[in-house]
Amino acid sequence: MGPFIRMKNVTRRFGDVVAVDDLSLDIEKGELFCLLGASGCGKTTLLRMLAGFETADSGTIEIDGRDMANVPPSERPVNIMFQNYALFPHMSVANNIAYGPRRAGMSGGELDERVAKLLDLVRLSGLGDRKPHQLSGGQRQRVALARALARNPKLLLLDEPLAALDKKLREDTQFELVDIQESLGTTFMVVTHDQEEAMTLASRIGVMDAGRLAQVDAPQKLYEKPVNAFIADFLGTVSFIDGTVKTVTDKNVMIAGELNVTSVNDGRFAKGDKVRAAIRPEKISLTPEKTGAPNEMPVTIEDLAFLGVALNYRVICDNGKMLKVHHPNRSGEKSMTWGDKGFVQFLPEDVILLEE
Repeated sequence: MGPFIRMKNVTRRFGDVVAVDDLSLDIEKGELFCLLGASGCGKTTLLRMLAGFETADSGTIEIDGRDMANVPPSERPVNIMFQNYALFPHMSVANNIAYGPRRAGMSGGELDERVAKLLDLVRLSGLGDRKPHQLSGGQRQRVALARALARNPKLLLLDEPLAALDKKLREDTQFELVDIQESLGTTFMVVTHDQEEAMTLASRIGVMDAGRLAQVDAPQKLYEKPVNAFIADFLGTVSFIDGTVKTVTDKNVMIAGELNVTSVNDGRFAKGDKVRAAIRPEKISLTPEKTGAPNEMPVTIEDLAFLGVALNYRVICDNGKMLKVHHPNRSGEKSMTWGDKGFVQFLPEDVILLEE
């Protein structure tokens, strides 16, 4: 049995602009998949092609084994939840949710039961008689989700579903969305530009760049093992160090360049290769005294930001190279401040080597 969604060599152009460029992607049934990318990378166009609102110029799209080429949006086993929710302001919450099933012919007790189950699913029981303007932003988001699920779509497409919520509410709603998806087993495809949101929601993420998929992987692998500098820089914060492989041993690769760095040897690089080393800020330790740890070098603190749970530092090495450091805010530990001198250290296994 093949994948639930199969896109093969799909291209979509708007005049001279190639929005989606020869893209191929398989998504399994019951998966919560995220398309992640900056504005204009083609992710929403891809979503609209799955929904049937856009037509591919070339390539094929299959959903549940059926070619979607000549299937209109109304006949696809798909529903879409838009960023602005598009709730009917004159209808109650219950009638907003009931709208789709009612148009499909459902009525009476069956419809009432369906609406009640969905209200319970999205934790809005007892609010069915309210109008959308009487709800909070998070509650409206859940009404829109319930309405999108009302006709039991095999695939639910969510276009920036949490963008209108404030940061705290968005964080809480992310976990609710995952719980709902897991309880239903419906295939979800979420489009977002928010890296943290994608990492929280998805079992797999496809990172798009200029109409192409730069990498498709589980969140942890994308973060820890990016295939190139674009992915490393797009997902989270990173410091890059450019250099040349100076020495290769069975265990390590030594790099000379902007800084002298030792990394683990994964067999990809030889002496003389140009490389770019990437180090995440939370992998770098900052101490006031020298420790003798690997990849240790003296630094001066140029800037810092207090975040509550941690401090973000920008430190300058003796040669002027800047590194970003994320240091936990530990009880009883004296934090360093502007102008202080100290040392940074990071383990060879935390250095990500990329082709320059």
